[in-house]
Amino acid sequence: MNTSTPTDTAVTGFQRFRRTRMTAPLRAMVRETTLSKDDLVYPLFVCHGNKIKNDVSSMPGVSQMSPDLLVKECAEIQKLGIPAVILFGIPGSKDEVGSEAYDDSGIVQQAIAAIKKEVPGLVVITDVCLCEYTSHGHCGIVRGDEIINDESIELLAREALSHARAGADMVAPSDMFDGRVAAIRTKLDEGGFGQLPIMSYAAKYASGFYGPFREAAESTPTFGDRRSHQMDPANSDEALREVAADIEEGADIVMVKPAIPYLDVIRRVKDTFGMPTAAYNVSGEFSMVKAAGQRGWIDEERVMMEMLTSIRRAGADIIITYFAKAAAKLL
Repeated sequence: MNTSTPTDTAVTGFQRFRRTRMTAPLRAMVRETTLSKDDLVYPLFVCHGNKIKNDVSSMPGVSQMSPDLLVKECAEIQKLGIPAVILFGIPGSKDEVGSEAYDDSGIVQQAIAAIKKEVPGLVVITDVCLCEYTSHGHCGIVRGDEIINDESIELLAREALSHARAGADMVAPSDMFDGRVAAIRTKLDEGGFGQLPIMSYAAKYASGFYGPFREAAESTPTFGDRRSHQMDPANSDEALREVAADIEEGADIVMVKPAIPYLDVIRRVKDTFGMPTAAYNVSGEFSMVKAAGQRGWIDEERVMMEMLTSIRRAGADIIITYFAKAAAKLL
């Protein structure tokens, strides 16, 4: 006599998807998308001085750091298995043309040299833009109310070359001016850095999610906004045109920014071009999760990992995220 407990096996006529969800090992075996430490890039903000650490009030756990502390941070990042950082500079002084951005003695240039000396093997990517360095907070030269395109891209190319000379492994132009990838590629090639890759912020939207970053980078515009060069959030066909142009001009990796509100764009970019694709999990996305987690409204770690996995699932090969350290500790 069979005394075993009845099961659902007697019921037929539908698929049993739950069979591969019943245990953690089974779920892992059939998992379609995996998140790895190798996917992560950690953003860092470097400022002048020694033993300086300025906490960013709107980004818990994020700070501006002087090069000596930044190097220690990079050593920890490397120990966690995170392969790369991206640097943003806080200049000692600002002017209308962002002179320190392309000064070979500038703060980012100093940080690159220090990291490459003390933490060999860590990939150093540099943000190439003028907004942190200009007195008006815009990404290029301003005349009246207009942000000038062609003269600005020449300064961006000089900045990229300066970063390359300092030892950067990759440059990442974030300005969204027309033609800047071609200008940077030409300048790098002429300067003897033909093998240095460019990761282009190819589809960067005029987003409301950048607020905390602007505190961290001290880059809030003193007037107007950046909608004349960053993309309209309503557009995705335009993103494909922007990406196509950057690839034609020499971009090696293309990026979509922000990530979570634009997962559809990430997917379209990856499916259309098949290029190495990055996504920036930006400051506003980070701060919302941190704030809700601190209030006990969500499980912060679980939401963090779900968010990062969704970016990978959408097609991103590289994720720039302030969660990189926390995620690496869980992976």
